[in-house]
Amino acid sequence: MTTDDATHPHEPHATGLANRLNWLRAGVLGANDGIVSTAGIVIGVAAATAERGPIFTAGIAGLAAGAVSMALGEYVSVSTQRDTEAALLAKERWELANQPEDELDELTQMLVARGLSETTAREAAEELTEHDAFAAHAQVELGINPEDLTNPWQAAVSSAVSFTVGALLPLIAILLPPESWRVPVTFVAVLIALAATGALGAYLGQSSPVRPTVRMVVGGAVAMAVTYGIGAAFGQVVG
Repeated sequence: MTTDDATHPHEPHATGLANRLNWLRAGVLGANDGIVSTAGIVIGVAAATAERGPIFTAGIAGLAAGAVSMALGEYVSVSTQRDTEAALLAKERWELANQPEDELDELTQMLVARGLSETTAREAAEELTEHDAFAAHAQVELGINPEDLTNPWQAAVSSAVSFTVGALLPLIAILLPPESWRVPVTFVAVLIALAATGALGAYLGQSSPVRPTVRMVVGGAVAMAVTYGIGAAFGQVVG
């Protein structure tokens, strides 16, 4: 363990932070979307019909479609980000190979902009260049750790799994209780799950849980209220 790690054990000094944040973001987003979207579907259908068959079918279809959609969306999005990072790193390699003095001057000025004196910045730039010029420019100039690029497969799997787990809760909650209790039980279960998801995401991200929890709970409540109203209105019209 380094001195920094021993002094600040809870701060993310270790490598792998980008991928940690990557799967955390995808996981929290997937779980939230799975809970809210599936709850909206099953509550909307439950408002239109008391039969379990249509509710179950709609819930399973929403779960499957949502998990695939979330995984694909995350994969495409993160792949684009990774391709952009790779292109920037390739350009930086070329510049270091063909314009080393210009790159040294550029690194010096970036360190000056961060508060170092011209002399200290020049010395630091030379030492960083001697140690690992590419890593120094990637991190100082581009803000990229070349050893820790974002992983599209990790984001896709995390999103799909968390969406599925989140979607199962409202689906089970709507099917188990008797007809008169389906919507109230699902509503309460979903709000509790959203509060837990928001708090867990804040804990893993080492931030305050209040705002993310409130956002998730309020958003979920509004979504369920809207879909219930639509289901009840269209159920009466169609019925």
